[in-house]
Formats: sequence, C-alpha cells, structure tokens
Amino acid sequence: MKYDVIIVGGSYAGMAAALQLIRARRSVLVIDAGLRRNRFASHSHGFLGQDGADPAEIAATARAQLHAYPTLTWIDETAQAAAGVKDAFVVTTADGRRHEGRRLLFAVGVTDILPEIEGMTERWGKSIFHCPYCHGYELSQGTIGVIACGAMSIHQAQLIPEWGAVTFLTNAAVALDPDSQADLTARGVTTEATPIARIEGHADVILVDGRTLSFAGLFTASRNAPATPIAGLLGCELEETPFGSQIRTDATKETTAPGAFACGDAARVPHSVSLAVADGAWAGAQVHRSLVF
Repeated sequence: MKYDVIIVGGSYAGMAAALQLIRARRSVLVIDAGLRRNRFASHSHGFLGQDGADPAEIAATARAQLHAYPTLTWIDETAQAAAGVKDAFVVTTADGRRHEGRRLLFAVGVTDILPEIEGMTERWGKSIFHCPYCHGYELSQGTIGVIACGAMSIHQAQLIPEWGAVTFLTNAAVALDPDSQADLTARGVTTEATPIARIEGHADVILVDGRTLSFAGLFTASRNAPATPIAGLLGCELEETPFGSQIRTDATKETTAPGAFACGDAARVPHSVSLAVADGAWAGAQVHRSLVF
C-alpha cells in the first residue's frame, strides 16, 4: 500500500500533524520507536488544558484519539532509512519492511547532549531541567543552580532569577566578560567558577574543592541534535541554531528535499510540548495542502 503521508515519529508533533491529515481523510502511516524526549519527566507543565499531567498519559490519550480514525496506520518500530523522491518515498523499518508514501514528515524529536558531569544523566528530567517555563514554578522560588555548557548558558542564567535565587556554575565551560558579569550581578546571580566534580542526592553539586552546594533544582542549556539521522540520509539539510542542529525547513515546514517535511523539536527552536503540538498541527495542514495543490 502507498500511503498519502508517512510520519516518522509519533510523539506530540507527529501526532498533531497526523490528526490534521486523518481529519482530511488522508491515509497516514505513523512509525514510532516509542522514545519521547520527555519520557524522563513525571509531569508536564505549561501545556494548556494538561498542566501538571503525566506526559505519558498525554501521549497515550492523544494516540487513542487518533486510532478512532480509520485512515490511520500505526507501527511501533524504528525507521532506519528513507529514500526516493516526491510522490515515491520509501521508508525502511528495523524489521526490514519497506513502506511507500507520497509525502514524508519527520517528527523525530531531538537528543539532549548534556555536560559530561557524573550524576547528571540519571537526574535529567527529575531535578535537572532545560526549560524554566516547564519546571521553574515547582521549585517554589528556592535556590537554583545553572550549570554552564556554552554561550546560551549566560542567557539562561540571566532569565532564571525570575524563579528563584540563582548560582551560575561556570564549570570552565564559559568565560564571562565584564559586561556579562555586571549584568548577572545586577540580577542577583551568584557566580561560582570552581569546577564541578559530580552531582549527588536530589540536586547537590559537589565541587572539586570538596564543597557541596545544595539546590532545589538545576538547569542546563543542553545542546540538541535530531534524535535520528534519517532526514540527513534522505538528503535534507541541517542548520545550526544557538541550541544545536536542526532540520532546515521553510515557512511551510518543507525540508530541502521536495515532498519531505519536518516539524517539532527537530525542526524548530525553542522547545516545549505546546510549541511542538502547534508546529505539528501547522505541518500537517501544509503537507495536506501539498497533496491538493
């Protein structure tokens, strides 16, 4: 069977796009590996109507609603390769099957590239975060540490005092010029230049000199890259942003490969569930228009 659209990635952006397309009675195949970016978090905040909900439940409810439409096909599998041209794409999954579609939509999400600090990975999404709008309120205006990993970390340290008393841990990852230092000081930010040895407990930062700094929560401006190279394998160009690399798209969410589109965290910045859903809905409508006109 040749589908009207194959969507690679069935998280929030991919499902939002699928909803627009199946409501236009188009045949849609969603191929999803089941690795949502926010799978480490127990609560999602800032998404209207779902504030504080378990992100897994949000995704499960959305998927159940999609399955009410007869033109949806869903495969729990990993898409390994994409080839072809507009109106004649082929996506190969890990089980060796080949799936044909007239259009492709990459909603593959991103991988978070974290600073290499012992104890960070296992706390990601639990007591270490990237988005203060998603997780800052729950820290109850307590002490917050911002761990530097690049130039964007300065902006993060400037913003987060809105949510609590901030210590900026530069960790030899960023050099502050006099103007930046003065700006942070004016915002009440404490700067700590001693490198980090590891993170323990809830959010206890152990410095190399043996001191322990305890926080209600930690933030870091993780670098991002598409969670899978499949769009690049098709020939879609990537572009650099202050947050990392993403799939290049135009205003209609079409990539540099005609007939292939991209949406969600892998194709826009900044990132949140709300923005991913909005981007997916727009992409789904634009993919549909490309089939009509």
